[in-house]
Amino acid sequence: MSATENLLTTPLNGLHLELGARMVPFAGYSMPVQYPSGLVAEHHHTRTAAGLFDVSHMGQLCLRGPDAAAAFESLMPVDVIGLGLHKQRYGLLLNDEGGIIDDLMFVNRGEDIFVIVNGACKHGDLAHIQARIGSRCTIEPQFDRALLALQGPQAVTALARLLPGAQQLVFMTGMPFTWEGADLYVTRSGYTGEDGFEISLPAHAADAFARALLAQPEVKPIGLGARNSLRLEAGLCLYGNDIDTKSTPVEANLNWAMQKVRRNGGARAGGFPGADKVLAQLDGTQAAERLRVGLVGLERVPVREHVELHNEAGLKVGEVTSGLLAPTADKPVALAYVQAEYAPVGTRLNAMVRGKAVPMEVSALPFVPNRYYRG
Repeated sequence: MSATENLLTTPLNGLHLELGARMVPFAGYSMPVQYPSGLVAEHHHTRTAAGLFDVSHMGQLCLRGPDAAAAFESLMPVDVIGLGLHKQRYGLLLNDEGGIIDDLMFVNRGEDIFVIVNGACKHGDLAHIQARIGSRCTIEPQFDRALLALQGPQAVTALARLLPGAQQLVFMTGMPFTWEGADLYVTRSGYTGEDGFEISLPAHAADAFARALLAQPEVKPIGLGARNSLRLEAGLCLYGNDIDTKSTPVEANLNWAMQKVRRNGGARAGGFPGADKVLAQLDGTQAAERLRVGLVGLERVPVREHVELHNEAGLKVGEVTSGLLAPTADKPVALAYVQAEYAPVGTRLNAMVRGKAVPMEVSALPFVPNRYYRG
């Protein structure tokens, strides 16, 4: 979307402008890409203290009814029925070919299943979910609610001052809170590899709550630029870059997201869109022709998305989907899809940057160790 007058704004738009943010179009919204301190400073601040991200462009949904868990499970290769109260899980909406429609987070809140989907996909996701399971449960979009992410090793210290008890959460759990009369729901996870929290709250309370967080000495505002560099160092996928409808969960190296109960031999194996293909790839009875890998540059040349990867013979064997000079890792890193034979860690490949061969090596993920709080 090029015409800025067509862009939507989040409840924190005025605050971003007040803080001097550089605003860019993203997922149909005007969003802050960075603040005056700049991307690298914001990145390092999140890794060492606490960064506040506005992610209100993302979509929030509630699925309600006695059949909601079973219905939602029928759309994904993921265990929904067995998820405990106030426990969170990563999920993958698949199409009938096993391609990824979107990746999402969901929580069993007892009275509902609370789902957070990507901003650019939210209307399509809602339509898909309504069409597939709308007769089995009530689907309530809450696209007007705000969503904040507070990430970094000092996030818990700052948040607990405003929400006493938040420190009791552990990774991939959630809890309801009340702040100045507003109903909040907080989960402990994140998209940076650091300890952190996501706070869902009414739009009318977002500005005041964000200001209260920014008043804490540990907290600074962080834009989309650093959000991207942080998630890439953590080896996490960006929908539309690293995963899409052309990639299956196995090709995307997301096997860990599919619990045993949904795999062949499990109590509730299959039954999701694209199950035959995905389960065959999981079992190895149908080879995945390409796989998502991490790459580390052997020279200090950033390698960006869409750059071709060649083998030693000069043949194209893959393509970069995300890449940059990583601030914490202090070297070029990338995510890419390569032909399966080139996926083993240690494989050398050449990234073709403006006609020049830049050597890279397949690396284990993440590039920077995760520091989630597991208790």
